[in-house]
Amino acid sequence: MDNIDKTALKVFLIFIFMILLGVFGYMVIEGWSFIDALFMTVITISTVGYREVRPLSLHGEVFTIFFILVGVGSFFYIITTLAEYILSGHLKGNLEKKRMKNQIAKLRNHYIICGFGRVGQEVAKELKREGVNFVIIDNQPAAIQRCEQVGYLYIEGTASDDQSLIDAGVMNASGLVPATDSDAENVYITLSVKSMRKDLYVVARASTQEAGQKLLKASADRVISPYSIGGKRIAGTLLRPNVVEFIDFVLHNGELDFFMEEIEVKERSHFQGLTIGEARARNQTNANILAIKKKKENRLIAGPEPEVAIEEGDLLIILGTKGQLKEMERLIASA
Repeated sequence: MDNIDKTALKVFLIFIFMILLGVFGYMVIEGWSFIDALFMTVITISTVGYREVRPLSLHGEVFTIFFILVGVGSFFYIITTLAEYILSGHLKGNLEKKRMKNQIAKLRNHYIICGFGRVGQEVAKELKREGVNFVIIDNQPAAIQRCEQVGYLYIEGTASDDQSLIDAGVMNASGLVPATDSDAENVYITLSVKSMRKDLYVVARASTQEAGQKLLKASADRVISPYSIGGKRIAGTLLRPNVVEFIDFVLHNGELDFFMEEIEVKERSHFQGLTIGEARARNQTNANILAIKKKKENRLIAGPEPEVAIEEGDLLIILGTKGQLKEMERLIASA
């Protein structure tokens, strides 16, 4: 239970107890009706200062003295507790978290990043650049503070915990990234996620080859090693700096207005049953088909020959502007 819920419950219970105590006391001691007893109770604990509903007996006066001491003290405790919560910012913070949870609950086809370290931050930055929705799961105060500073949606909790995953919308997500600094934690997250949703696409971070093999055994769909990719990137920049610069412009910079996209050939697609050559001939968008991933063979063919057949479930890797890609997607999707 959140702090605001505990505080509100405590304040509410104290308030109800004092009301019941006053009403019960005046009804039993003075024999008043419920309404008269309630009215006397409210004006007493709120220190309004109206006169008594009826003249009090000796026992009634003694009870009223006791009730003033206890009731007024409790009333001021309630007021100061609420004021402290509002002035300290806890109320605003907890209300903001509730608003965020409601916002996360409405997400569909979003992505979940488990761990907001160096790798998680870069993944979030790229997803934000692409304009897609994502949620971060982390339990480190520094990571939560970074999320709040940049305005990311987050769940404060352990990513391997089923409830944290559910709160992050794992049942409605399109993909998940175990990106913590611990390989063991990433393996456990993958196992937890796959036990809940076998179809969820999981791209996991691994620091070693051995950890990568364990993640694959845990049913991760893809495993990425930042150190391996970083080494290949450095070597590629040394040997082919202009090629790497061009790829960076296409994939990350956006200054050339070119993008790469993968488009699935679904049932009754306009491209289903065609060859790559026929598809290129019918393509009026000027977008380029760079590669095809064959679903049946689970094989990626770069620079496919014109006679390669396009079948249902295949993925076409296409290069073009946003407008060209959008038109190409519409063309492939049409019957």
